[in-house]
Amino acid sequence: MNEETTKVTVHLLGGEYRIACQPSEREGLLEAACYLDERMLEIRDRSSKLLNPEAIAIMVALNLSYELLERQRQTAESEAIVNRHVRDLLQKIDVVLSKAA
Repeated sequence: MNEETTKVTVHLLGGEYRIACQPSEREGLLEAACYLDERMLEIRDRSSKLLNPEAIAIMVALNLSYELLERQRQTAESEAIVNRHVRDLLQKIDVVLSKAA
């Protein structure tokens, strides 16, 4: 561990974990840990069977991965639409400019 890293304690499902991070990443790490803890508690509370922390973590990881991939797909689709509109506008501008010349 170099001089620039610091240890941060996060709480997940009642457990305490110490994680090394850069000081500039501390607040983001704490925010991520809080979000993860909320998602883990949600899965635990919704589950009709008793799940161990590892199973809960895997379920949350799968849910977050799905959400991330879905957002990436939506972003790619939005970018494609914007790019198509920009191309169409550029073509219209070229037509107008060529007529004006």
